[in-house]
Amino acid sequence: MAAILEKHSLRDLDWQTALLAVAISAFGVWQIYNAVPSEGYWSKQIAGIVIAMIAFVVVAFTDFRRIIEAAPVFYAIGLFLLFLVLTPLGVEVNGQKAWLRLPLIGQFQPSEFMKIPTVLMLAKYFGARKPKPLTLKETLVGAAILAGPVGLIMLEPDAGQAITYFPLLGAVLFLSAIKIRYVVLTIAAAAVFLPTAYVLGVNTGLIKLYQQQRIMAILDPESVDPRGFGYHTVQSMITVGKGGLTGIKGDAETSQSVLKFLPEPQTDFIFAVTAENTGFIGCVALLLAYALLFSRMIAGAREASDRAGMLVIMAIVSGMVFQIFINIGMTLGFLPVIGVPLPLMSAGLSALLTTFVAIGFVVSIRLRRFVN
Repeated sequence: MAAILEKHSLRDLDWQTALLAVAISAFGVWQIYNAVPSEGYWSKQIAGIVIAMIAFVVVAFTDFRRIIEAAPVFYAIGLFLLFLVLTPLGVEVNGQKAWLRLPLIGQFQPSEFMKIPTVLMLAKYFGARKPKPLTLKETLVGAAILAGPVGLIMLEPDAGQAITYFPLLGAVLFLSAIKIRYVVLTIAAAAVFLPTAYVLGVNTGLIKLYQQQRIMAILDPESVDPRGFGYHTVQSMITVGKGGLTGIKGDAETSQSVLKFLPEPQTDFIFAVTAENTGFIGCVALLLAYALLFSRMIAGAREASDRAGMLVIMAIVSGMVFQIFINIGMTLGFLPVIGVPLPLMSAGLSALLTTFVAIGFVVSIRLRRFVN
């Protein structure tokens, strides 16, 4: 490892960003324990944090420009792993074939890992451009970079993960001066395409009944059976409401998650568990911690020594903010349940490792802010 890492003083490291990420993760471990105290998810999450911190240190002390130069290699590896998921080597969980089983590590989700190479590829391509408005060709190249992983992820199928890739491209295009007419055309195309795709998906069976019901649970809650497809949303909202101002303070006898009323409390609905156990005050504290983390990351983007570094950070920030919005939206019942984890909080090594590696890039870029 010593040969990989560059020599930099530990005093130069952005400790505030690193400590904020660790603090949020530690808070997440506590909530995972509150959600399922009788199972070992919380202990696995602690082990995951240790592994993720090692990866964080390696990335933080490696020159990010060398990694960006190697982006095509990482991108190709990521696409290959996504392809392997679709073969007999893929592991199916809850109807989605989205995992690989690796020696020593266990189940690994390539669609989480692939976010990093996608960001690096976008930053490599758009960071080398001259500062002028994007051409149609350049915009299409960015779309093509995104289309590779998104297409393979949709074949799993995992629409929730696929959606989280779009903010990565959106942030890069916005910061690369995309022409307003392209934005208008995209919005108009989406307004026509999405309803059409939904109708076709329903008629052809590509959009499954449970997916339709989850959407209807948001659009027309009274039409959905609260004991059937609307169960997740209803139980999540009950769990959030039970927390009140300060939470139930670990009272397992009245906990929705401990009593098994709330599905997947350690992953998809970890924010509901947080609301139940720490109340409105705990949720606000968590959101403030996220805000502080993002403010540090954005400050790093402003101080980046080159355009590619700035694009990497802002794509990462956009992706994380979008995931937080989607996850909390699912929890509060104004967005359909699509299985998007809450960054640094939800149980799962793949998502945790990816997030810490992403934050490692932010710290690496800031560490070299005075290097030309």
